[in-house]
Amino acid sequence: MTDVPTDNGSAIRPASRPAFPALRLLYAIGFAVAAWVVFWVVIVLAAVQFVLVGTSGKLNDEVKNLSLNLVQYLWELLAFITFIRDEQPFPIGPFPHSNAAPG
Repeated sequence: MTDVPTDNGSAIRPASRPAFPALRLLYAIGFAVAAWVVFWVVIVLAAVQFVLVGTSGKLNDEVKNLSLNLVQYLWELLAFITFIRDEQPFPIGPFPHSNAAPG
């Protein structure tokens, strides 16, 4: 890069760009695959919950809490991929747990 001269004789250096985040790209690809799998697991759990509600007339709390945890995990995956957050999701970071009370 060359310096750009100014009127007073000093030189202005062009701003350097940060390096391309190649490692983050590799993590993002892996987390995108995980997000795709988690999305389909959530869809299957929704179908299971629908069948359980249709047969018993009430929600299954375990399926509901698992679905909530997976939806939070899916959000963390997508947030990392889209640069909304820098903390890496599970399995590098902690798995999200819901604070929702059963019932």
